Amino acid sequence: MRRGIANSKHVRIFETVSVVALLSLWSAAWIWFFLGRGYLAYYGDAEAHLNIARRILDSRTPGYDELGTVWLPLPHLLTMPLARYDALWQNALAGAIVSGVCFVLGGAFLFAAARLVFDSSAAAIAATAVYASNPNILYLQSTAMTEPLFMAALLATVYFLVRFRDTQGWGAVCGAGFSALCGTLTRYEGWFLIPFFALFALLAAKRHRVAKAVLFAAIACLGPLYWLAHNWWCCSNVLDFYNGPYSPKAIQGAAHYPGVGNWLKAGLYFRTAVRWCAGAPLVWLGAAGLVACLAARAARWPALLLMLPGVFYVWSIHSSGTPIFVPDLWPNSYYNSRYGLALFPALVFGAAMLVTLVPARARPIAAVALTAIAAAPWLIHPRPDAWITWKESQVNSEARRAWTREAAAYIGPRYRHGAGIITTFGDITGIFRAAGIPLRETLTWDNWPLWQAAVTRPDQFLWEEWAVVMGGDPVQTALGRAGIRGPRYELVRTIMVPHAPVIEIYHCCIGLTGGRAILPAAGF
Repeated sequence: MRRGIANSKHVRIFETVSVVALLSLWSAAWIWFFLGRGYLAYYGDAEAHLNIARRILDSRTPGYDELGTVWLPLPHLLTMPLARYDALWQNALAGAIVSGVCFVLGGAFLFAAARLVFDSSAAAIAATAVYASNPNILYLQSTAMTEPLFMAALLATVYFLVRFRDTQGWGAVCGAGFSALCGTLTRYEGWFLIPFFALFALLAAKRHRVAKAVLFAAIACLGPLYWLAHNWWCCSNVLDFYNGPYSPKAIQGAAHYPGVGNWLKAGLYFRTAVRWCAGAPLVWLGAAGLVACLAARAARWPALLLMLPGVFYVWSIHSSGTPIFVPDLWPNSYYNSRYGLALFPALVFGAAMLVTLVPARARPIAAVALTAIAAAPWLIHPRPDAWITWKESQVNSEARRAWTREAAAYIGPRYRHGAGIITTFGDITGIFRAAGIPLRETLTWDNWPLWQAAVTRPDQFLWEEWAVVMGGDPVQTALGRAGIRGPRYELVRTIMVPHAPVIEIYHCCIGLTGGRAILPAAGF
């Protein structure tokens, strides 16, 4: 009997190690594929995540405050050690490596959770194969986007909660709490999930019920509490991430979009995004499997927990200024369509449930058939244009990539170390990454009080040799003011791209000593 248990344990270890190894090779192959085509930084958010991670160490004012207050910090902290290397920052591999590792971890936890819940290796393998065959998640795991990290945290939390239900161990509670904590420091839907996870821990506990639920919640809630304190420290407003000047709510403003204030339309747009992201066959298979999960005691709660991120996004469309645009619904464009992946783990889990409904001998065949059916849309249309996450990034970045490429090609070979560049931040920072100019050479609006002094009193505090501005931004205004009593800048390049703001590059030769700009001592 003991030998049988030991053999079973060895088989499980072998299966898990094999899954991790295969997922690692698969992830690396796709990162290499997208890297070779230059796709890693197509998403504007991926560009921003890379540059935020970089500026924590490489900035005129490096340090903790460079984390900002809107995007949650864990993705940037994990990317930071890699982004410090010029090559990994410039080719965007710093973000891809982190996301790729998270993709592997997410697949491993999905495999482990499905095997625990369904007590079937075939079902677990089917879940992992369907997860790994979706090109939309494969593209995101090749970028600095946050979805792969959050998906790994979600699947790890579900795994540890299921393990806790079976073992009642304190270690499983701590594992679930830490995984949920990682989720809360990655995406805000992680905050929404905490009470539901805690409720499961409370109901699943057989002894010390309240203590175990409280322990889980105490660990998981450290993320939101820390971020509120961080916002207060940086901006004296604990809700700056929600209602501050750079929050999604402020960016969206009063602009109307489909689904706001309308539950049915919010559900329609989210459901359509899910279909684009997961593929119609998986939507139907997953939905059928989730219904079967609700009728099965062991699978009911895990299925419900995995479905909750979908509830969060429907609510966000309805009430929180989070639009989703898809190409087959008005306004027939691409925006936040990747949010449809929020329901992807639930659909994969539900599809795996179907494997358990056939006789044990037929389950390997059922797993292969299920994977083939779920992957059919991508096999029929094996090109990036059919993958909505890639297509969204390509369409929305076309103008940005054009002016970034032209500006980098101009300033890169002309810039000399130490000359200094005054600019803003955001999309424009991609110019310096593409040109290989370290961020410490730039003076941006996150370099307070140096930047504020330079734009307010350019005659006294503006020492940069170069300026890169976006038409109408504060730096352009400061340059006009500088021409009256301070250094005079000459417009040397104007970059105009259709459907994009004008980019202007200025150069100044006044105030130079020995061919180098006079920079403040704090800069270098």
